[in-house]
Amino acid sequence: MPRLAVYALVVCLLAVAAAVVSFVQGMVLMGVVWVLLAGLSSNMCLYYVKRGRDARRSSSSATG
Repeated sequence: MPRLAVYALVVCLLAVAAAVVSFVQGMVLMGVVWVLLAGLSSNMCLYYVKRGRDARRSSSSATG
């Protein structure tokens, strides 16, 4: 897994945890912001995973 995908995954998990804490404390608006950040970072994680997979495929097909 590419390094940037791991970083994005960590940010996603931390944002979900922060959203849960915000909702439990009654800060709904802040919880919504954390949920949106979690969605953005999960999309970034998927993008970097797919980009790394495609790069591996293109390098293996060029040498193979």
